Amino acid sequence: MKRLLTLLILLAGCSPKVQPPDPESLKPAWLKTEPYQDGYYTGIGHSTKDGNTNYIQAAKKSALDDLISDIKVNVSSTSVLSQFEADKKFTEQYEQIIKTTTADEIEEFELVDAWEDASNYWVYYRLSIARYKQIKEEQKRNATLLATDYLQKARQAEKDGERLQSVSFYFQAFRSIEKYLGEAIRVTIDNKEVLLVNEIYASIQSVLDKINVRVDPTEIELNRRVNQSSQTVIVKATYKDTGKPAADMPLYAAFEKGAGDVFPNYKADEKGNAKILLNKISSKDLEQTVVVKVDIDGLSGTSGSPVYKLIAGTLNVPRAQVTLKVQRPVVFMTADEKSFGQNKTTFQISNKLKNLLANNGFEFTEDKRGADLWFDVKADSEKGSISGSIYITYLTSVIRVTAIKEGKEIYAATLDRIKGYGLDYDKSSIDAYNKSVETLEKERMNELLNTVLQ
Repeated sequence: MKRLLTLLILLAGCSPKVQPPDPESLKPAWLKTEPYQDGYYTGIGHSTKDGNTNYIQAAKKSALDDLISDIKVNVSSTSVLSQFEADKKFTEQYEQIIKTTTADEIEEFELVDAWEDASNYWVYYRLSIARYKQIKEEQKRNATLLATDYLQKARQAEKDGERLQSVSFYFQAFRSIEKYLGEAIRVTIDNKEVLLVNEIYASIQSVLDKINVRVDPTEIELNRRVNQSSQTVIVKATYKDTGKPAADMPLYAAFEKGAGDVFPNYKADEKGNAKILLNKISSKDLEQTVVVKVDIDGLSGTSGSPVYKLIAGTLNVPRAQVTLKVQRPVVFMTADEKSFGQNKTTFQISNKLKNLLANNGFEFTEDKRGADLWFDVKADSEKGSISGSIYITYLTSVIRVTAIKEGKEIYAATLDRIKGYGLDYDKSSIDAYNKSVETLEKERMNELLNTVLQ
């Protein structure tokens, strides 16, 4: 029996070892060498099986992104994009947008193969070049017919004096054909051959060039406390060629220099007028500007299309600006800061408040009669308990702001029982004051500024 066991062990030691297959040898040919199929766009996608995503869908998206990288976006030398040829970045942006939308809209692609191992998943797709071009031609033909129809409607509306309606039709024509801005599409309208996209773009600009926007006054002086300023800004929109009011014209207002809150969207009344609503000035700049212009999104009906946004930025839009000469609010400050009922030699809270206000564009005076705002700070600490060697102090602070001309309190805040720690009461009181200063800066200052600058 022992001899038989020994023999079996010797035979086992002499048997050849079975080698596991090389993982690379198991992969299909299309993963080893980039595939090429005559007449097809091809794409390989990959994802990892990490458990956090749908790896099959992720691989599919990756494959389609790879596939469309082979599809070229051609820009004709006579297309509307050629007007911006000096800006290569502009054309590159357009091409990237078109490729991205192509990935979302691509049709009739085929799954060729898929392969996976324990951690990875690969997929192989293809798309017939001939079929892709056929679909695209059909889509372009339909878009051309729709855009031409809108263009004709726009021209008729313009002849009828319906200018807002005409520009709305022009923008609808543009949106119908926006995927083909790089192409020179020729159509015949009113017995005249035109480049469709170029004609639509030029027509939109022509309508905009006939609009005049002006503001009155063009410069105003106002306090950063906007409610204390009585001046108003009126914007007027008219048509240059007729002098008539541009009734119902959509307008848009925004800070161009400086910062603040200005109501953005308006519609001109029957006289072409609109009143600009300025709610807040948050910048401390002494000179700021607000621009009022024709609201392109309002005219066009608003489009979220990336192509629309790109091209809309190239239009010369009628605009006017008002210069704001900003007066800084003048502050008179009083303070009464104590520690356990005794006057402090240094006023930590009021000094910090003064510093924060100065950094935000406020000025200070020692004459209350010359101030816009009166800031009054009161603070006192009280002794708390003793825990071992640690002394606890509580500090309560009250900040009140009064609008002097109105004689009205407009803000009040209490920093209630801020707790301080130290090895004696004096040190714990100092700690409570330090924490109160930190709370004022980090938690209360924005609220204070928002209130007093209204």
